[in-house]
Amino acid sequence: MIEAKFQKIIDEEKKLLQCFLCSHRCRIKIGKRGICGVRENREGKLYSLVYGRIVSENVDPIEKKPIFHMLPASLSYSISTVGCNFRCQHCQNYGISQYPHQHKGEITGSHRTPEQVVEAALERRCKSISYTYVEPTIFYEFAYDTAKLAHQKGIKNVFVSNGYTTPEAVSEIAPYLDANNIDLKAFSDKFYREVCGAKLAPVLDTITQMKELGVWVEVTTLVIPGWNDTDKELQSIAEFIKGIDPQIPWHVTAFYPTYKMIDRGATPVSTLRRAREIGKAAGLHYVYVGNVPGEGGENTFCKRCSKEIINRTGFSISSVHMDGNRCGYCKEPVAGIF
Repeated sequence: MIEAKFQKIIDEEKKLLQCFLCSHRCRIKIGKRGICGVRENREGKLYSLVYGRIVSENVDPIEKKPIFHMLPASLSYSISTVGCNFRCQHCQNYGISQYPHQHKGEITGSHRTPEQVVEAALERRCKSISYTYVEPTIFYEFAYDTAKLAHQKGIKNVFVSNGYTTPEAVSEIAPYLDANNIDLKAFSDKFYREVCGAKLAPVLDTITQMKELGVWVEVTTLVIPGWNDTDKELQSIAEFIKGIDPQIPWHVTAFYPTYKMIDRGATPVSTLRRAREIGKAAGLHYVYVGNVPGEGGENTFCKRCSKEIINRTGFSISSVHMDGNRCGYCKEPVAGIF
């Protein structure tokens, strides 16, 4: 347990704090925690309860994040604590993301130091460390210390995020963050409010700011039948991404019933294909279909000559036709980190 970053006292007498790590900007009374369930006001000081309390450690393909345009076919050392600042009804990792809320505030996890995480990544020949599985912002202090050390050792750092980090926190960590896959879950406040317990605007701001600060950004939209699968909604997302940079990869992925959202079926492949065509028609250079291995929508094509330059099936790469960061056929530069 360490004192948290991004806090300020807003009532000295009552020792009332405001956390401004994420865009909820929670006002937290003594003995209480923020929405994330892992930052607590103790006698007028805010503490992170999950520093170094790692609940999940895995070696993953970078494609699993999904990050398709940074060091393809490389391994990423992936870590997580418990807790999350969203309450998504369809969360795949609700067992750890909602753990503090489901276990009367209990915090679990094995103790690790930043040095141990970086050493483990090096031992396993991972070229990056991914802060993932839950929203990494909620274990920001540990992620930040680890990312700084990893940066010094030549290891890249990846956030897999819901995009609810405040501008203040983004500005601090961006120099040590190489890539960020940000969920743009929908393009309506209704969705964010009713499905996630959040708002849309801060996510749009984070995507914009990360890109402006030089972090490689990829965007993922889980397409949920009846919620965010209309042409209008998908086109709004595609146009927003293009307005920032048409070279930002957009992953449109299949929903499967889980957690509290079991009232609808999985996303039809035809819907994902339609979403991909909407993205391409909007002018995006790289649009991928995910969660349906072998469908063909995971491959990378050169934006100039249209030839396939990376062939993927699920998280595996079977062939690469690139010359450094260029198309192996026409030598057109391919956006990303290669």
